Amino acid sequence: MAEHTERRIAWRLVGVLAAKEWRDRLRNRWVLAVALLFALFALAIAYFGAAQQGAVGFRSLDATLASLASLVVYLVPLIALLLGYDAVVGERERGALDLLLSMPVSRFEVLLGKYLGLGAALTGATALGFGAGLLPLASQLTVSEGWRYAAFVAAAIAMGLAFLSVALLVSVLARDRVRASGAALALWFFFVLVYDLLLMGALVLSQGGMANSVFATLLMLNPADVFRLYAAGGTDAGGLAAVMPPGMTSGAALPAVMLTWMTLPFLIAYWRFKQ
Repeated sequence: MAEHTERRIAWRLVGVLAAKEWRDRLRNRWVLAVALLFALFALAIAYFGAAQQGAVGFRSLDATLASLASLVVYLVPLIALLLGYDAVVGERERGALDLLLSMPVSRFEVLLGKYLGLGAALTGATALGFGAGLLPLASQLTVSEGWRYAAFVAAAIAMGLAFLSVALLVSVLARDRVRASGAALALWFFFVLVYDLLLMGALVLSQGGMANSVFATLLMLNPADVFRLYAAGGTDAGGLAAVMPPGMTSGAALPAVMLTWMTLPFLIAYWRFKQ
């Protein structure tokens, strides 16, 4: 009974910390700003995506998702990293972390509360923004297309939560906010821009001799590529999914990899936070 009571108190504290992080983001208009940004881009891409070909208006869900995927893979990781890079190091510099840890709350509860609160802010902003962005075009979507779009947004949120976990790790490891912000931007640059160039270079050097299983494993080491694989598999243009082993792009394989990206950096951050 005592153990059960203690566990309930721990989760209540986690909820209090998460709610504080959520309220802070609402207070500084962060959630509203990101939601508005996503809504504007989603609506513009859906309605004006074919303007260069002289066509204006909603074309098809496949074309819209393909264009949105390119936007999401740049914006969502950047926003997640900027959201979480100072979650720990910022409070340490202000002296608030020592005060917080002097209270009857564990380091795991502190870290989990911050992650859940920031994750709720990121999830709410992304879902609200992309949902509102296509709301004017909802009458042109079938029910199945609506579910596909919802699954796409859920995948974008999952990628954001993975990069948020990486941001928390950066925040725990960094000595100050300046270094944390630099590391966050460097990680965004690496995962979103540089990683695939290095992978393509490895393919060229191997003269096409790299096995599909090795190529697939290397793609799994980048949460942005995991999202790209999901987005490519949901459209007619298979892209990366066409060269992947079937078992790695079907069923629960990609969600399991993304879940690993959400949890592993967080656990490493907690292990370092305890030291």
